[in-house]
Amino acid sequence: MYILTNKYHTVLYTGMTSDLLSRIIEHREKHYPSSFTARYNITKLVYFEVMASIEEAIGREKQVKKYSREKKIKLIEKINPDWKDLYDEIKHW
Repeated sequence: MYILTNKYHTVLYTGMTSDLLSRIIEHREKHYPSSFTARYNITKLVYFEVMASIEEAIGREKQVKKYSREKKIKLIEKINPDWKDLYDEIKHW
């Protein structure tokens, strides 16, 4: 489960994947040009969690998607108070 944002942190996107690195690369390269993330330049990885199973990840994604913006911001800032792009941390996986 992961959260992306844009350069100015005005939009948050919550997603899940079984291959975080590949999925983030797709977002960054705008692999799907008409997608929400491509249209709003949402390419900055600011939060992620690793789950033991796909079912757990789907459940967590659904839970976080229901969070208010404020609650998502608190979740992000708990592990990433400076909102740095975490892509560098995962690109060598």
